[in-house]
Amino acid sequence: MSRLSKRDYAALIARLFFGGLMLTHGWPKLMKVIAGDWTFADPLQIGVELSLGLTVFAEVICSIALIIGWKMRWFVIPLIITMVVAAFVVHGADSLSDKEPALLYLGGFIVLALLGPGKISLDKV
Repeated sequence: MSRLSKRDYAALIARLFFGGLMLTHGWPKLMKVIAGDWTFADPLQIGVELSLGLTVFAEVICSIALIIGWKMRWFVIPLIITMVVAAFVVHGADSLSDKEPALLYLGGFIVLALLGPGKISLDKV
């Protein structure tokens, strides 16, 4: 096995950090779905159920894939889209401080998409 670089450790830390924290946003939404509560915003006018379903997919399934480094560059795309919608549609008219969490996640997900999963990932096992 080749030697691990600082970049590999940085990718692991970023995946764990951003994926783990995003999972804390998605888990309550997943619990809502399991409980049969489909109340949610519909910022793109595609239907409440689809909006919530896509958000749960991104924030739960894609976050888990990100954490373990499995097909990360594919699974980070829905997370990027979700944060673009959160920052510029849901909070579009809000102050920068209200957009800031979504923008920080967006920046992290873009960096991860460019960086890749690193050698400490399921894809590299």
